[in-house]
Amino acid sequence: MLITNHVLSGALIGALTRHPVPAFAIGVASHFALDALPHWGEWRSRGHFMSVAVPDGLTGLATMGLLTAVARPEQRLAVMAGMAGAALPDLDKPAMMWLGGSPWPAVVDRFHTEIQDEAPDRCRRELATAALLAVAGVLAIRMPGRAIASRRAIRSGRAGARGRR
Repeated sequence: MLITNHVLSGALIGALTRHPVPAFAIGVASHFALDALPHWGEWRSRGHFMSVAVPDGLTGLATMGLLTAVARPEQRLAVMAGMAGAALPDLDKPAMMWLGGSPWPAVVDRFHTEIQDEAPDRCRRELATAALLAVAGVLAIRMPGRAIASRRAIRSGRAGARGRR
């Protein structure tokens, strides 16, 4: 799965959870769930992989910046955490390229490799996934809603006022 798609799914997760710790954890889990779905891959060569990975990595990074900027202040940290968690498992690729090894234990790398359902003819599917995740993520980030009230606010009867703008 393209890193940009992982970033977009992480933004959606962060916008919906609105809490950074669960957004990060669910973002990491979403990475593996998306990688298990049929997606574009099985590159002909390292050069072919790099011709896709470099623009995708830069697009993913720009997407992180853009979605962080447009997120409402009360959800910004959760959106960032969701995106970071969703992208984190793919740090193995640049680490192997530039540092000579993966930062993850071998069991994680094996699992990550074994769940992949890649085929070279799925570019359109990958781009459709990106479009769907982008629309859903932006809608979730920009939709009005209440922040989840704290237990203290609920007990004191102030929960109704919290999160209104």
